[in-house]
Amino acid sequence: MSPIDANGLLAMRAQILERNSALSRAANAGPLTEVGKPEAPTGVGGFGEVMKGALEQVNELQSQSSAVSEAYERGETTDIAAVMLARQSASIGFEATLQVRNKLLTAYKDIMSMPV
Repeated sequence: MSPIDANGLLAMRAQILERNSALSRAANAGPLTEVGKPEAPTGVGGFGEVMKGALEQVNELQSQSSAVSEAYERGETTDIAAVMLARQSASIGFEATLQVRNKLLTAYKDIMSMPV
C-alpha cells in the first residue's frame, strides 16, 4: 500500500473539481443527440463498465484495509496511522458507493412513477 501524501490529495481534489466543472458544462449544454438514437462510443465505456470499475476500486480498498488491519493485529506493522488511514479510506469509499446506490434507486423510482 502506498502512503497518501498532500500532493496526491491535492491532485485528486483538482481532478474532482475538473470533472465537476465538466459535468456542469455538459448539463448546461443540453441534449446533443436525438431521443432514442444511441450515442457514439467515446472509448470510456458505458455506464455499466464505469460502475463495475468503481465497485472494483471500492472492493480493492476494502481488501487493502483488511490486509493492513490483519498485519497490524499480527504485529507485522506498528504504524497505527497507516492502518487507520486505510480503514477510513475504505469506509469513505463504501459510504460514497452507498450514496450513489441510493440516488440511483431514487431516480429509478421517480422514472417508474412518471405517467406515460
